[in-house]
Amino acid sequence: MLNDISQVKTSLREQQYIATDDIATVMFLADRLGKPVLAEGPAGVGKTELAKAWSKISSRPLIRLQCYEGLDESKALYEWEYAKQMLYTQLLRDKLSQILSEAESLTSAADRLAKEEDVFFSDRFLLARPLLKAITSPQPVVLLIDEIDRADAEFEAFLLEILSDFQVSIPELGTITATHQPIVLLTSNNTRELSEALKRRCLYLFIDYPNAETEINIVRMRVPEIREKLAREVVDVVQALRGLDLKKNPSVSETIDWARALVMLNADNLDRETLENTLTVLLKHESDVQKAKRALLGGRSHPLDRDTRRGGRRAGGGDWSN
Repeated sequence: MLNDISQVKTSLREQQYIATDDIATVMFLADRLGKPVLAEGPAGVGKTELAKAWSKISSRPLIRLQCYEGLDESKALYEWEYAKQMLYTQLLRDKLSQILSEAESLTSAADRLAKEEDVFFSDRFLLARPLLKAITSPQPVVLLIDEIDRADAEFEAFLLEILSDFQVSIPELGTITATHQPIVLLTSNNTRELSEALKRRCLYLFIDYPNAETEINIVRMRVPEIREKLAREVVDVVQALRGLDLKKNPSVSETIDWARALVMLNADNLDRETLENTLTVLLKHESDVQKAKRALLGGRSHPLDRDTRRGGRRAGGGDWSN
């Protein structure tokens, strides 16, 4: 049990997750109130990693449902294995015939058959998907519903019963209520607006790109072998790129990947050649790569020169080509 917000921040940091006061407060309240958390923000800022870190500090297994267009109940909740049920029926046909042959009337036969219904309508024919696994788990779990904005609005509506009462209705078995209420974290990259009904059931959290100092701390924590000077240069460039009008801004996870790549290349600092050769670790569209090269390397004095960097660095990013 985490007793206060500072303890939440410390525990998350021990899992290599640097949490803001907002993140720590919302996660603390979610744990105490038993409310789901809806974490929105750009892709790659640590929303999924937050669920993984919370799973570790709460000592709860993580169950993940990855959302996508066309996701329905059968993929998220359960599938009923009718083929297996029919196979059981065929294999037990002789035994059923024996039981029914001893009945003195149709009513008696029906009563005898009813006593055997549990054989054919039981969880042995139930193929549990992530949502049902989370509800029926014998131990408390963390349920991550990742990128809910990719799923259809109909699937959102289906989630409301689960998030309200943590129970599901299965026609073959009836209503199943959670053995232990899971800690639920939903993530969204803001590709579409989510319903007010869903938002009402959740504590809301917006996770944005970190400022420069926070991102430097993240890089040094996740890539401990990197030199401080190179870590700062890496973050300077990433922050600048996010100030450009790119198709896809570099995420925090890509910043970490870039830092690791530079360490593997034994780079002591970011010179022009190293930057040009490794930009594709950060940027995944050719138009973005070309735009970044023009912005970062286009002038007589490029942004990796010490004087330019000292005068031009801004926490929120920006164009250093001027």
